[in-house]
Amino acid sequence: MQNNFYYTGQFANIYKKSSKFSEVTSQILYGEKFKILSKNKNWIKIKSSYDNYIGYIKNNKYKSKLKLTHKIFRLKANIFSKPNRKTKKFLTFGSKFSIINKTKNYVKFEKNKWLRKKDIKKIDHIDKNYIKIFKLFLETKYTWGGKTYDGIDCSALLQLFFYYNNSFYPRDTKDQIRYSNKNTKIKLFKKGDIIFWKGHVAICLNSKQLIHAYGPEKKVIIMPIIETINRIQRTVKLKVKKISRIKY
Repeated sequence: MQNNFYYTGQFANIYKKSSKFSEVTSQILYGEKFKILSKNKNWIKIKSSYDNYIGYIKNNKYKSKLKLTHKIFRLKANIFSKPNRKTKKFLTFGSKFSIINKTKNYVKFEKNKWLRKKDIKKIDHIDKNYIKIFKLFLETKYTWGGKTYDGIDCSALLQLFFYYNNSFYPRDTKDQIRYSNKNTKIKLFKKGDIIFWKGHVAICLNSKQLIHAYGPEKKVIIMPIIETINRIQRTVKLKVKKISRIKY
């Protein structure tokens, strides 16, 4: 069976089992590369080429060849049916695609699908300003398994920074904990510190505030660090499991 395919829908849920009633464990973005492990008429079992994530997506909207040239760096970018004719569809942050035509202000990536040039960057563009990237998602609703403007979870918020920058980082918090180096010298929190709990992660914006996709608040939110640590320990009996730091 041929491998190396690219997803070409706006984005799609990845399910734990081949059923729409199954748990949504993650999502796949436009241009994301994957391998097909098995398939039937309605479903394909995939393995992400980026983070080796395995799950099921609907058996449609993918192609075997796609030379990725650019990516979305806005929270969401409007898709146009032609220049100046906006649709109600979007590509989300981090989506990667190939330009097949362009005008002064627009680029075409599929038949009758255009994007504004101001919403895109070249595929090799690097943005080390993780604070700016995390803040793009402020007020985005918390969604288990989500990693788009339409909903995101805590581990996806962290992973997307690395995905955008073409650098590996695991999808799930448990794997992020194992992958991240422990910072044992921390006495005061600093910008870029990553705080891990069992099943949750947050990133420090400075010495007093953190940002995270937080289920109890149902959105991506900025909160005081110490207050958050105390709240999580009080409400779900979890202590901080590990502290690491973004190094890029």
